[in-house]
Amino acid sequence: MGQKIHPHLFRLGVCSNWRSRWFDLKNYGKFVVEDNKIRSLAMKKFKKAAIAHIDIERFGNNLTVTIHTSRPGVIIGRGGAGIDSFKKDIENFAKFAKNTVTVNIQEIRVPEESAAVVASNVAEQIERRIPFRRVAKQALEASKQAKVAGMRISIAGRLNGAEIARRETFSFGTVPLHTIKQPIDYAFRTAYTTYGTIGIKVWIVTAPKQESKENK
Repeated sequence: MGQKIHPHLFRLGVCSNWRSRWFDLKNYGKFVVEDNKIRSLAMKKFKKAAIAHIDIERFGNNLTVTIHTSRPGVIIGRGGAGIDSFKKDIENFAKFAKNTVTVNIQEIRVPEESAAVVASNVAEQIERRIPFRRVAKQALEASKQAKVAGMRISIAGRLNGAEIARRETFSFGTVPLHTIKQPIDYAFRTAYTTYGTIGIKVWIVTAPKQESKENK
C-alpha cells in the first residue's frame, strides 16, 4: 500500500539538503525546540514576506539564520529595523546559550520556481475572495513562462463557500514523485476564509539538469 512522504525529506542527501545544519549531543533537544521557535517566529512576524524556507546553522557560539524570500524589503524594513527586531526576539528566548546571532536575507530570483512562494500567493488571493480556479490557472501559466518542467496545485476545503468540502487539482507537465534524483519543491499553506480553512499544496519540478542533456 502506498504511503505519503514529504518530497523534501524523501530526497535528503541526494538532491536536497538539511534545513538545520549543526550537531550537539548535550543540547540536541533544546536546539531542536529553538529552531522550531525561530521558524515559527519568522513566519508570524513576516507573514506577508513570502518566505520559502529558513536555514539555521550553528558553529560554536555562532548562530546563523538565513531567510529565503521573494520580498526581502518586507523583512529588512527601514534602515534594517526589521532584522534588528528579529535578532532581539531570537536572543530573548535563546538565553541558555550565549549565541552570536546573525540574520541573512537570501532573495529568490525566480519566485515561480518556489513552491512556498506560489502557495503563499495562492492563499493570499483566495483570502481576498478571488475565484480559486482563476488563481490556480494564473499560477500555472506564470510557472510555464518560467520554464518549469512540471507543476501540481491541490486546493481542498469549502471551495467558493460550498457546503460540502472537496479537493480540486490543477497540473501541467510531469511530477515524478517516485524519482529520487529529480528535484521537487513542495509546500503547504492555509488560507483562512469566512467559510473555514482551505489547504493549498504545491509541487514544482525544476527543469532537467544540463548533464542529462549532454548524455542524450
